[in-house]
Amino acid sequence: MEYFCYHRDRPGSLTLRNELVEEHWSYMDRYEKEIIARGPTFASDGETPSGSLHIVDLPDPAAARAFAFDEPNYQAGVYRDVLLRRWRNLLGRTMWDFPGGRTGGNRYLVLGLGSGQPADVDVPPHQDDVIAYGPLLSDDGATWLGTAALVRALAPDSARAILTADRYADIEVHDWEFGGRR
Repeated sequence: MEYFCYHRDRPGSLTLRNELVEEHWSYMDRYEKEIIARGPTFASDGETPSGSLHIVDLPDPAAARAFAFDEPNYQAGVYRDVLLRRWRNLLGRTMWDFPGGRTGGNRYLVLGLGSGQPADVDVPPHQDDVIAYGPLLSDDGATWLGTAALVRALAPDSARAILTADRYADIEVHDWEFGGRR
């Protein structure tokens, strides 16, 4: 089962986040084979971390909750909240399989939160700039709750355009980069 996990930073937690970077990476190393995508998001200045995204393949909801809430930054209070949802990998690949590579161009996390009739449930027609894509689902996988995508785009507005705007209560766009050890 695939899960989308987005930890959002608590204001004023940058020093603590920096102190825990090795503990965070060591924790994530334990999930190396399960990670589909990972990486930090950034505030509007493009430099200050604002969150940490992980898309993982885990056996069940209990394992996903343990992954999200046992994470060292979460335990220490770096994060203000966690969005944890079932997810379906419509591209069937990891971010490391993205033909565009780790660098070059602007990268974004596009997060559409919705309810009701599912939207954007098919892979977008122009996949050259799509790193990861899939629906956000309820724990049992039966109810559509939104769509999440990692994309390479010229600007936030062009990244946002991957989703059908009027089908979501809110669409968030965050600067994002490939994560993990270099």
